[in-house]
Amino acid sequence: MRVVVVGAGYAGTIAANRVARKVEDARVSVVNPRSAFVERVRLHEEIAGTGRAATPLAGMLREGITTMVGAAETIGDGVVCLGDGSVLAFDHLVVAVGSAAEPLAGTIPVGTWEGAARAKAAFAALRSGATVTVLGGGLTGIETAAELAHARPEVTVRLVGHELATGLTERARARVRRGLHRLGVEIVKDAALAVSDGGDPLQLESGVELASDLTLWAIVSGVPDLVRRSGLQVDGDGRAVVDPFLRSVDDPRIFVVGDCAAVPGARLCCATATPQGAHAGDVLARIARDRDPEPYSMGYTGQALSLGRHDGLVQASRRDGRARSGFIAGRPAAAAKETVSRYAKFSSQTAIYGWIGGPR
Repeated sequence: MRVVVVGAGYAGTIAANRVARKVEDARVSVVNPRSAFVERVRLHEEIAGTGRAATPLAGMLREGITTMVGAAETIGDGVVCLGDGSVLAFDHLVVAVGSAAEPLAGTIPVGTWEGAARAKAAFAALRSGATVTVLGGGLTGIETAAELAHARPEVTVRLVGHELATGLTERARARVRRGLHRLGVEIVKDAALAVSDGGDPLQLESGVELASDLTLWAIVSGVPDLVRRSGLQVDGDGRAVVDPFLRSVDDPRIFVVGDCAAVPGARLCCATATPQGAHAGDVLARIARDRDPEPYSMGYTGQALSLGRHDGLVQASRRDGRARSGFIAGRPAAAAKETVSRYAKFSSQTAIYGWIGGPR
């Protein structure tokens, strides 16, 4: 069985390792734009200089898996066409190319490795008293603003967003605001319309202009268009339409997992990507044994975020992702978030992962 995996994030890496572990005669190839596995949940630490987010793929993939550094241009008809003109034939394909960012001019996206590397260098070069503005009130924006403020108290950090952590309960959001205020983060309830290439001034929807020495984009605004430009069916957001087994509705040989898959009720996070990649590997193992595939089912248990190195919050949730009333905060939550981050990497590396079923 020839299996090609495009993308080596959480979903792609665990899918490749799961197939290599469970299918004895599988020939697995992984195509990725870089030779490293990037922990997206640690990119805010990479930017702040408080942690590292990249690990060589050689240390993440099982022995026997072939790694190719490059980009897939198109997929279909049993082949992957790469940017250098080469072609990879497959019996089954797993597409796990993640999400993308479309930042305003003059901002640096924090959700990609390349953007994080630029942001890290720019942040380190800031003088004392400089101002950093983080655009986006979701968990990525919150964690980025908190980590930067924790790392360099002498720098002013501002967080701009329409709403703050909308997936949390109001009590949990209030606790997040208190945590950010303790770190000195200024919270601006607004949206950015434009920023000059020099980063100053930042123009807000309300008409207010804000000075900013470094402006970071912490908003997920799309997915790579590999699936769309390959002619496979996508939804209105450009995500691949998949069947109950996470296969493209146009070609059952092609699995699409993670942020780029249109799975109803799924959040864009490693807690979604990892079980989807594992499930794709499990389905391929069943196919290799001439067994019928089982449909994908996954339920959430909560959301975790860090607020610097010594504070955090863990919000309990129902299986459908809706927040429950309970949460923990402070150092215990920070420790829990660190455990979750380590488990995410461990699972992709070892292919050992378990999850609960979806809402009944």
